Amino acid sequence: MARTVVVGGGVVGACCAYYLSRTGREVTILDRGAFGAGCSHANCGYVCPSHVLPLAVPGALWSTMRTLFWRNSPLKVRPGVVLSNLGWFMRFARKCNPRDMMTAGRAIQSLLNSSRALFEELIAAERIECEWETKGLLFVFQTKKPFEHYAHTDELLARDFNMAAKRFDSAELAALEPALLPGMAGGYLYQSDAHLRPDRLMAELKRVLLARGVEVRENVTVTGISTANGTARALQTTAGDVTGDEFVIATGAWAPQLNAALGCKLPIQPGKGYSLTMPRPATCPTYPLIFEEHRVAVTPFSSGYRIGSTMEFAGYDDRMNRSRLSILTEAAKVYLKEPLAGPIQEEWWGWRPMTPSGLPVIDRAPVANNVLIAAGHNMLGLSMATATGKLVGEMLTGGAPHIDPAPYSLARA
Repeated sequence: MARTVVVGGGVVGACCAYYLSRTGREVTILDRGAFGAGCSHANCGYVCPSHVLPLAVPGALWSTMRTLFWRNSPLKVRPGVVLSNLGWFMRFARKCNPRDMMTAGRAIQSLLNSSRALFEELIAAERIECEWETKGLLFVFQTKKPFEHYAHTDELLARDFNMAAKRFDSAELAALEPALLPGMAGGYLYQSDAHLRPDRLMAELKRVLLARGVEVRENVTVTGISTANGTARALQTTAGDVTGDEFVIATGAWAPQLNAALGCKLPIQPGKGYSLTMPRPATCPTYPLIFEEHRVAVTPFSSGYRIGSTMEFAGYDDRMNRSRLSILTEAAKVYLKEPLAGPIQEEWWGWRPMTPSGLPVIDRAPVANNVLIAAGHNMLGLSMATATGKLVGEMLTGGAPHIDPAPYSLARA
């Protein structure tokens, strides 16, 4: 029986382990911390086929550069990070054009659509209790001009991606979502989207994996890869060597820490996202909401309520930036009748693995043919996890891939 070692106990690594275990492999997961405790823990929980467009769109470079001088922009880039990672930001700049945007969007959509269907199957087959809801995702606009301008994006999504939203004017939006303050300009509802509670999902995935015989080893950091004749034989770790027949690197924003061992330079930058989790307010939104003008999101779970998002390029700075939390609360006050509830149960941040193109790397590592990288899912790790896991299983077993893996090559990221 082939033995596969998956490095990374986030949602992508967990899904890789799940689909590999279904092929009959003996699977071990290694994580530098606790399983499911990283960026998969307290994000907004969206499984969102609507999010087909990458961050690198025409005009994004100028918008990004302007944040260098804004105190509380939802997108914040520290000047020192730009200077020390100039190559990444130059690659991002070159991707900010219509052709590359559309190319990336088509590849992103393949993963998103596959994952959306696979989540339905996985949740049903394994009886996963993760507060799964399929109400859609509602984009809300406070003012008229951005609301009307977004119509161009919605038209593009409908025309080129078959992803049209249902448009609501001010009065219709107020009737649809009574938790909003009166006077909102309008909204767009993407009915194909779904959401779940990420920490519950990770707990359930751990239960399922253990039941399938997957070994989960926590607090084990991989430091290198031992190879012989072009084949990886073992991972060097803080707990000693871990041998295997195949290896999957699914460590998200941490993946570049293994660049030397992988024989490449992964184009991944950590983008810090934040969230606040609390009880449901008395007047709680029915729908998960994105406040597009403020780049802030709200998720109503059956067991709680979360405000999240923003993006901070601050390198591997592991401090809690409390000013970013205030951006979340202040934005919620602009839109909601009851934006907060107490007590705050968790203040959280996590590193999203951002690539210049917006595409993940799902490809074999240059160091050895039996090492596969599955990292760089940007802000869509949860949304893309099941399709990534299934594709990794197909690539390692030689099965026919259910989606074309070519767009996720290392060279295209």
